[in-house]
Amino acid sequence: MTVDMNRSFPRRRALLAGAAATLLLAGCGFQLRRAPDFAFKSLAVPGKSAYVVALRRQFRAAGNVELIPEEEKERAEAILDVLSETRGSAVLSTNSSGQVRELQLRLTMRIRLRTPGGKELLGPIVIEQSRDITYNETAALAKESETELLYRDMQADIAQQTLRRLAAVKSL
Repeated sequence: MTVDMNRSFPRRRALLAGAAATLLLAGCGFQLRRAPDFAFKSLAVPGKSAYVVALRRQFRAAGNVELIPEEEKERAEAILDVLSETRGSAVLSTNSSGQVRELQLRLTMRIRLRTPGGKELLGPIVIEQSRDITYNETAALAKESETELLYRDMQADIAQQTLRRLAAVKSL
């Protein structure tokens, strides 16, 4: 009988540890990320840039804001204006003969949120992203494709940041 007790003790200990971990996780307030709540129910996002397309995709995924077409933007509760979109790069390192070995790509978006009447809900804000990329002149075509992928990734990140900042607006 003592042999059976010794075998069941580790199993009980494991079950107890699992139950304790479940209780700790439930008690810490953990919950999955959900769609943000916005102060507005309809939004117009004029423009056709890749950033605007990514932003519209994010709003459709959230599902709690109606996107108004650009030509009907006056009937929206809020209008998100993309004031500027700037791409840039800077040399981070060179080799001994002066050839570029590493670049930093930068994407800067300047946006504002306003009502159709002109009331500014979120003043002009700047959101920046940067990525480092190695460079090799023998693979210039491949590096150009990689650069475009990195810019697309930065646009998606900025679109998500924009959603979080718009969710911080509490009243119209």
